[in-house]
Amino acid sequence: MREVLLTLAVCLLLTVVMEESAALVVGVRKGFDLAVILFTNTLTNPIAVFSDMSLQAYTSFPRPVYVVIIELAVFITEALIYKKLLFTKKPSPVVLSLILNGVSFVAGMLVSEKILEFIL
Repeated sequence: MREVLLTLAVCLLLTVVMEESAALVVGVRKGFDLAVILFTNTLTNPIAVFSDMSLQAYTSFPRPVYVVIIELAVFITEALIYKKLLFTKKPSPVVLSLILNGVSFVAGMLVSEKILEFIL
C-alpha cells in the first residue's frame, strides 16, 4: 500500500510541476486558470495512474493499448474542463490540454520510473 501511495504522490507532483510550467510557457498567466489546471490534474492524474497500475497488475491486456485509452480519456476530460472554466482562450482548451498532457506524459515516461526507483 505504501508503494501505491508513493507512486500516486510522485506522479501527481511531477505532473503538476510539468503542466503548470508548460502552462506558463504557453501564456497562461491568470492565477485562477493556473488553479484550474492544478485542481484538474489533482482530479485526473490519480485516477489515470491508479488505473494504469491496476490494469498492469491484474490484466493481461497489452499496456500500450490501455495507456492510449487512459491518456485519451484524460485529454478529453481536461479539455472539457478547460473549455468550461478557463479565462485564457489562447491556446484553445483542446490545444492546451494536448500540450500539457504531452509534456507531462513524456516527462513521466522519462523520469518517473527513475524517481520511484530512488524512493522505493
